Amino acid sequence: MDYSTSLLRLTFLALGAALVLLVARSAFRLPLAIDAPAASFLHGAGGCTRFSPWACRPPRTDTSPPRRPSHETDVPRHPLDPLTVTEISRAREILRAHPPFASAPSALVVHALALDEPDKPAVRRWRKGAHALPPRRAVAVVRFRGESYVLALDLATGSVAPLPTPASGYPTMTMDEMTALCAAPFSDPAFNATILRRGVRLSDVACLPISPGWYGPAEDDGGRRLIKSQCYSTEGTANFYMRPIEGLTVLIDMDTGKVVHVSDRGAGIPIPAAKNTDYRHAANDDADKFGYQTVRAPSMEPAPGGPGFEVSDGHTVRWAGWEFHLKADARAGLIVSRATVQDPATGARREVMYKGMASELFVPYMDPTEAWYFKTYMDAGEYGFGLQAMPLVPLNDCPRHARYMDGVFVAADGRPYVREKMICVFERYAGDIAWRHSESPITGMDIRESRAKVTLVARMAASVANYDYIVDWEFQTDGLIRIKVGLSGILMVKGSPYSHMNQVRQNEEMHGTLLSENIIGVIHDHYVTFRLDMDVDGVDNSFVRVDMARQDTAPGESPRRSYLKATRHVASTEKDAKVRLKLYEPAEFHVINPTKKTRVGNPVGYKVVPAGTAASLLDPEDPPQKRGAFTNNQIWVTPYNKSEEWAGGLFVYQSKGEDTLATWTERDRPIENKDLVLWYTLGFHHIPCQEDFPIMPTVSSSFDLKPVNFFESNPILKQRPTMEKDLPVCVATA
Repeated sequence: MDYSTSLLRLTFLALGAALVLLVARSAFRLPLAIDAPAASFLHGAGGCTRFSPWACRPPRTDTSPPRRPSHETDVPRHPLDPLTVTEISRAREILRAHPPFASAPSALVVHALALDEPDKPAVRRWRKGAHALPPRRAVAVVRFRGESYVLALDLATGSVAPLPTPASGYPTMTMDEMTALCAAPFSDPAFNATILRRGVRLSDVACLPISPGWYGPAEDDGGRRLIKSQCYSTEGTANFYMRPIEGLTVLIDMDTGKVVHVSDRGAGIPIPAAKNTDYRHAANDDADKFGYQTVRAPSMEPAPGGPGFEVSDGHTVRWAGWEFHLKADARAGLIVSRATVQDPATGARREVMYKGMASELFVPYMDPTEAWYFKTYMDAGEYGFGLQAMPLVPLNDCPRHARYMDGVFVAADGRPYVREKMICVFERYAGDIAWRHSESPITGMDIRESRAKVTLVARMAASVANYDYIVDWEFQTDGLIRIKVGLSGILMVKGSPYSHMNQVRQNEEMHGTLLSENIIGVIHDHYVTFRLDMDVDGVDNSFVRVDMARQDTAPGESPRRSYLKATRHVASTEKDAKVRLKLYEPAEFHVINPTKKTRVGNPVGYKVVPAGTAASLLDPEDPPQKRGAFTNNQIWVTPYNKSEEWAGGLFVYQSKGEDTLATWTERDRPIENKDLVLWYTLGFHHIPCQEDFPIMPTVSSSFDLKPVNFFESNPILKQRPTMEKDLPVCVATA
């Protein structure tokens, strides 16, 4: 090597090092939102703070597993706090001592156990430090010797009172049942023989329980809880969903665990190959040949003062004028309650929403063939949306500065267990703008005003077998609440004899898209119905539809021939408030408090801003649509009724659809100037494509609850801009 070559290489190294330092320095000079209290975190390429001894945060050297959280000493501090470990154990004692269960406690199966929330007026009156907690009660849904029971338990006195039981359907499955049912087919010789005939080793087979729905008298259950099971080959991949043993369906009696019937309609359909199906990092770490997937998520580190939000007493969240109660729920997943916002003009705390949650999910697949027609899931009522929520993955599901919240649930034997890191709460800054204005040079005014948008997110993610749902409740400083649902995970696919589209006969109905050799992604819908108990400045609310239509001008009135006119209609009954969205008949949908006015006389309110507006196209008399009739409209409004929480009914499993939001509203109850509940359905049509294979990039949609004449003016007018001096400064330590 000659001297000139060495000098040239040294020069390139020096230039490269200087470039790295320049990029690193620039990364810490991003225009971040540091408006207290909304934004007090660093969102850049490193993990420094202005008091950090490190130029960049060193890797974690402590590799010991983190301590598992203990909730055994938890006590309730708010009327809406979920049942604690101690309270669940107490409820178990009460149930096992109650006749007739006391005669055979081991035969008692607990399907649900949750707080029996106090009456709404008592919760609204309650103030910490000024009032004692209302008596703690629980609602239990149990089965005993083939019968279902709904019971109210007084945890202090031990008293038990029966509650009405739905006319049809069964309770949500327990996690214990789902686990046991995965193994049930292997006890049947006919099933095992079928697997061997299909050329698969029994040791390579995984079976999943699939709720069967209800399809009229021809398939009446005869009083039995039934479930169907379909199976996959696990050989060569963790993604067994992509290797279906197509056409094989097993009908199982859930109470006995016995196989009722085995159907195999898939002879001649090959099991798709395992190649290219594994989605895990270890299986794909060397696959990025061109380097375009080497992007890393930026670190999000609390600033020296810590994050700008507070979680007190385990469940009360405060941030930027917002205050709300947050908890995990076995069926709904995540519940936001008592959401109030501080008025920036008066300092008064004002009510927005009493309770918000995902009430039900409806996921019908669009394949009427023997092995697929029954796949019309209701994930909350059949499987438990919260029960399926897995621990969130730090740094990937949630940023570094997130706070986590666990769920405490009940097993089938009545004992409590903890679902760790089920919810995360974090501040988000994505480079968005809260408001801005710059003056044109023609005015002679040098004005450039802009404010960074920072939001607070409460998140959960449920993995309902193959599909993953990410649910965000996002709170903005301007009073808006955005509810977003993201879809990811793995498609439910169908085995096919085709490996290329040139093999498909013209006009052949495939019910989906050929994603890879021998794999069809079946068309399906997703509907997530949210129950939103709105209390806009109190409980005396009305629903207003503001229709927008073209108004023609009179001859000679104006050079214009037409303009847009808004007309307000106050709904008097439930039928008046049923809304099917139409693109060319636009409208706004307001929940107002007619007894509270702004200084210029407008009623204060919030409006629902629709998005994710896919609507069901199924025949209303199709059995799955009768059960999912709560998706017949995008918006419903009902008077508050504590017992009307689940849009598909309390018992959804094998229900016949006679206890749904659609049937409740047939009573056409008055809703003007009442305590109202607004229901909104977020809808997705999904025609699978090859980019969804072998795992889907997340697709999201959302809708907003937005203030409309709720504040006297822009509530974030006085938010201060972010300045250079607000940002942390990171320098090399050596």
